[in-house]
Amino acid sequence: MVVAVVVAVVLTRSTGEPESEELFLQAASSQGPDPYSDSTAEDSSGIPPTATPSAPPSGAGGTRSIEGSEPGLYGGTRDSSSCDVEKQIDYLSSDRAKAKAFAGVQNIDEGRIPSWLRGLTPVQLRADTRVTNHGYRNGEATSYQSVLQSGTAVLVDDRGVPRVRCACGNPLTPPSALKGTPKQRGNSWPGYNRSNVVAVAPAPRDIDWFVLYDPDTGGWFERRAGSTGGTDRPTTPPSDDPYETPSPSGDTSPSTPAPDSSPESPGDQSPEQPSTPEQPDESPPPESPGQPESPGSPGTPQSQGEPEERAPQPPIT
Repeated sequence: MVVAVVVAVVLTRSTGEPESEELFLQAASSQGPDPYSDSTAEDSSGIPPTATPSAPPSGAGGTRSIEGSEPGLYGGTRDSSSCDVEKQIDYLSSDRAKAKAFAGVQNIDEGRIPSWLRGLTPVQLRADTRVTNHGYRNGEATSYQSVLQSGTAVLVDDRGVPRVRCACGNPLTPPSALKGTPKQRGNSWPGYNRSNVVAVAPAPRDIDWFVLYDPDTGGWFERRAGSTGGTDRPTTPPSDDPYETPSPSGDTSPSTPAPDSSPESPGDQSPEQPSTPEQPDESPPPESPGQPESPGSPGTPQSQGEPEERAPQPPIT
């Protein structure tokens, strides 16, 4: 099965000034442009179909924001890690220049990388998710806006924010707003709809246990923050799942490559190349006026206490 990821890219020079805006389509299991390391993701043959948020985005072209502590935001396989954290540590420890660039992106001391990585939690995305992706090229970190496809293995911090993409070792940070319509390159994938993309907002407090969905069994379990699955325990489903998971029998066939699809690094393409056909215009579903977003799940066990009712997060455009 070919799985793809749409990547909305904003390249920056060393001065930090925007160079170009592009929309890249990238297979979820591939390293993609400018990887920090070989893949540390575990077997991704069981990548689930793309899930649909249970509520539409706040506005046309917007991105729904979900707090990192939301039960069911992420998935995984019980008692199994989606990433090999120790292998990721070994890769960075063997390359001082990459380790320095990685630490700079995450604003941590280089010597803290091993303990920092061990404090993250391996999970799988359940929906196409916006992030800022950072590659490594010519001795420096690059920066581009990404939409990682459902099923991508990531490491999240204690506020539930994705921090590392396991297929390439790239450090991740929260997404930035894009201006205008980015250029589109690469492949789309079955089930992709720009109105279903989500962004993760940091939880207001540290998360002790993540409530995860297991697509292999349809069951639910809890994973202790910073663990790799050895202390996973079963739990009851949340009363309000943030996603409407499609049937696994849905179409997962490979899509047709766009004419200008290429594996090279973002920004390496000639500006004179033909433009890529745009995705069909897919307007987000109409909103129900006055419909508040559901509060956290009252029936789901959470060590950090019951979440208080919060106003919907603003859209990221």
